[in-house]
Amino acid sequence: MRTFIIAAALALTALSAQAAEPIEGKWKTASGATAEIAPCGGAFCVTLRSGKHNGKQIGKMDGSGDSYSGEITDPENDKTYSGSGTVSGNSLKMKGCVLAVLCKSQTWTRL
Repeated sequence: MRTFIIAAALALTALSAQAAEPIEGKWKTASGATAEIAPCGGAFCVTLRSGKHNGKQIGKMDGSGDSYSGEITDPENDKTYSGSGTVSGNSLKMKGCVLAVLCKSQTWTRL
């Protein structure tokens, strides 16, 4: 019995070590497109998976927990901004800024 408990504890520890970050997954953007956020090269890449710009990578962020930062690109004009993302439950607030003064925000919803 003791061996079983130890094995179960080790299995749970391994699963929690592999748990996805809250930002990972598919999100519905403000425009209605689907964006997928997945690990890539030590960060998290934001790639559109539907809509007019399907397949286009529009961001790359670092972080963990509920706070991430990096770059985000507007797919309409290909301009890249300093970006941040904050996860709260099934919502992701994405923010892009020019010179940390002029900022725009969108809230995405987890699919």
